Amino acid sequence: MKVFEDFFSELQTDMVAICLEYVENKADEIYIYCSYEPKMYVFDFFFKINEKVVHKHQLNEAKPELNGQDNLVYDVSRERQKAALKIGNDDLKLIHKKCEEFDRDMPTEMKLFYDVKKNSLKANYRYDLIYTNDDELLPDDIFDCWFEEVKESHL
Repeated sequence: MKVFEDFFSELQTDMVAICLEYVENKADEIYIYCSYEPKMYVFDFFFKINEKVVHKHQLNEAKPELNGQDNLVYDVSRERQKAALKIGNDDLKLIHKKCEEFDRDMPTEMKLFYDVKKNSLKANYRYDLIYTNDDELLPDDIFDCWFEEVKESHL
């Protein structure tokens, strides 16, 4: 019989799979940001590729220069980005549903770090309200701040 942790792990694994598919399995690291505060779900992600930390729409800026022979062009179209974000958001809503079913607290924030080469997933969870009680802070601000932190740490 499946326990809560099984559902929770499967849904996080699916989030990673969506991001891996989006980047055509060509990333070194994947960073996934999930947030839930009353009535608002946020899912977003970014990558480290070829020693560069890039947003999902910047993938083609991180391609290696292989004497002009690398023909890989990532599909970073709005449609593709929206599709990946929708699936991640749906997974986040399912996590919330499972938290309610199993009478567990829903994290207000999940920061997932996936090391592609090591096939290892690390996660940080928060359970306090982060932006709901702040007049100026938005989930995008928190995501952007994390992106900048990671980018700085890889310089």
